[in-house]
Amino acid sequence: MSANVLVLAEHTGKQISEGTYELLGKARELAAALGGKAEVAVFGPAGLAAQLGGADVVVSVDHPALSDYLPEAYEETLAAVLADRAPRLVLMSNATVGLDLGAALSVRWQAPLAAYVTGLAAEAGLVVATSQILGGKVLAEVELAAERGIATVVGGAFPAAEGQGDGSPDVVELAAPAALDSLRMSLRRVVQPQGGDIDITAADMLVSVGRGIDGQDNLEVVQELADALAVPLSASRPVVDAGWLPKSRQVGKSGLKVKPKAYLCFGISGAPEHLEGMRNAELIIACNTDAGAPIFDVAHFGATVDLFDLVPALVEKVQG
Repeated sequence: MSANVLVLAEHTGKQISEGTYELLGKARELAAALGGKAEVAVFGPAGLAAQLGGADVVVSVDHPALSDYLPEAYEETLAAVLADRAPRLVLMSNATVGLDLGAALSVRWQAPLAAYVTGLAAEAGLVVATSQILGGKVLAEVELAAERGIATVVGGAFPAAEGQGDGSPDVVELAAPAALDSLRMSLRRVVQPQGGDIDITAADMLVSVGRGIDGQDNLEVVQELADALAVPLSASRPVVDAGWLPKSRQVGKSGLKVKPKAYLCFGISGAPEHLEGMRNAELIIACNTDAGAPIFDVAHFGATVDLFDLVPALVEKVQG
């Protein structure tokens, strides 16, 4: 068992995801503290390794079954990488890939798993993970075993800039596992999301609304503020699931990740699903009547008044 920290890279087509750089930056920090190296396992098309200059070592595996994410293929391949590299710690995103593979590899590799992780530190040779539980209302610190461990990390928990670089890592090419030639699972097609009416990812400011709006008719209250500020209206997943706003307006893990200069949110509790999509905004202002709502853990300013009292007052102020 080495002291290395291994990141499972994610990519769309031939582009490494920003989340991979978030994990790689933390991997470099932990590996330095543990006396090991930061490694990245990347599966799929050739050329991806060139985008991972922040790593010490890139472990590359290519096979037709790995061109797009397929759980069975990725599990078999990652298991082979772990057997070959024997890292101290594995980092994955707490999104589609990590939710699929984290538990499976925990059993297969016989390693403890910390999920919904928002913090990681190496202390006296041990790795301590901070995980969100109960929808983010409670933070729990856990020690991962000294031999090996897996952490699935919430998007946006660490800065992506720390994982980017223009270095020349060692590239290790591993043969694809034989099991990839006889998979029980196959990918039928990839469905691209339809274009939206507004690109909320390009907005400098967003007004966002959540379940606390209580009903579709009440959207007009917050829409008036968005119109007064001349910015888009976005939403958390429950609003979109209810059909009150289109999918193109959803902020969160299953929606869009945004980084506006200012993010004003009303009636949003701050579930991990939503925080993953907006926690990197430069300024976050939240309004929720629950003083213990997780949104206040990331907000720079907050109010616990009723949004139906606050929003009209803000509109009046903006309109002069």
